[in-house]
Amino acid sequence: MARYEIHGGTPLRGSVTISGAKNAAVAILPAAILIEGKCRVENVPDISDVRILLEILSDLGVVVERFPDGSVTLDSTVIRSTRPSPELVKKMRASYYLMGVLLSRFGEADVALPGGCNFASRPIDQHIKGFKALGANVDETEEYVRLSPGENGLQGARVNLDVVSVGATMNIIMAATLLPGQTVIENAAKEPHIVDLANFLNTMGANISGAGTDTIKIRGVEKLSGGTYAIIPDQIEAGTYLAAVAAVGGDVLVKNVIPKHMECITSKLQEMGATIENFDDAIRITSTGNLTCTTVKTRPYPGFPTDMQAQICVCMTVADGVSNLTENVYETRFFGYCNELAAMGADIQINGKTAIVTGTPRLSGASVTAKDLRAGAALIIAGLTARGTTYVDNIHYVERGYERLIEKMTALGADIRVIEE
Repeated sequence: MARYEIHGGTPLRGSVTISGAKNAAVAILPAAILIEGKCRVENVPDISDVRILLEILSDLGVVVERFPDGSVTLDSTVIRSTRPSPELVKKMRASYYLMGVLLSRFGEADVALPGGCNFASRPIDQHIKGFKALGANVDETEEYVRLSPGENGLQGARVNLDVVSVGATMNIIMAATLLPGQTVIENAAKEPHIVDLANFLNTMGANISGAGTDTIKIRGVEKLSGGTYAIIPDQIEAGTYLAAVAAVGGDVLVKNVIPKHMECITSKLQEMGATIENFDDAIRITSTGNLTCTTVKTRPYPGFPTDMQAQICVCMTVADGVSNLTENVYETRFFGYCNELAAMGADIQINGKTAIVTGTPRLSGASVTAKDLRAGAALIIAGLTARGTTYVDNIHYVERGYERLIEKMTALGADIRVIEE
């Protein structure tokens, strides 16, 4: 079984180039099904979630070709089925986007319920609400969601989401793209990857406005044409490297980023004592590793992202004083990694949806287990700060969302490698 072996205590120095955004790629790639022809997507991260998704698309009949420069061409002229492989769908969370694209193009879909990281109960009720509003009949079982046209057919509609949901916002955008009439999504999520999806679809001929605000309008078009589009840089990957430097210490230039997208993260790291310098498409971070306590509350964008909660918690474990970390999106997310950090000497008390973190001068190496993608990233940062050797199991979670992590970390001076046991 593969695991990471990490020898901590070495400051990080140099530069790292951020890959394309995972959360954008896993929506944009299935959105290619909406195009009756060929498109080219650039800056696609080479991660396991993307590889599984491309396998699903290929199995459906999409002609997929990958190139060494990180680009992918997809030709969706011929789709053989509206029932993607259940075995593959269950391997990743974002496979639920297949529901929206198949419904939009073919008027039906038969998709197994998704898999992925199991750090919280993440229902798809808001997705279903959107599909029903668009006129779909929904047959939902414990294992499948089957969509078909309702009595009055499929058409644009007004959808008011009960809660801000990134996945539902993106799925409804895709489902509405080829339907007649106008769809209005109210209480929509505003994350950068939602804007990226809308920009991709508009480049291909869609008519979408308001992405990045809480009201998004989609006027349905008859068809999409091909084109070329580059995915934005990954906000969370960039934030993970920034958090690592803040906790471990060092001087790193993080390249291929959009600094505006990073402000919710960099402002907190500055507050804790790191020095941040913004450039057009890069951020330089310097840190002595001597951090001070802070308070963080996760919120939908432009608030502090839940996907950075675990990484900032590691910074808090080695900061001076008592920090408070409140999770407002997935309240059970703490249980994926806090016990593992405690095994390394962290002092974390969970009180409902808040973690009270008392800083310690340094963590100690231990054998720990990643329970999900971002928990795994946090344990790597913890291992880099710790005395002695840390072993991280379940590294397949980390490989879902971080491209060439070992290569990038070692280039910065980290002592980390994969071992087989």
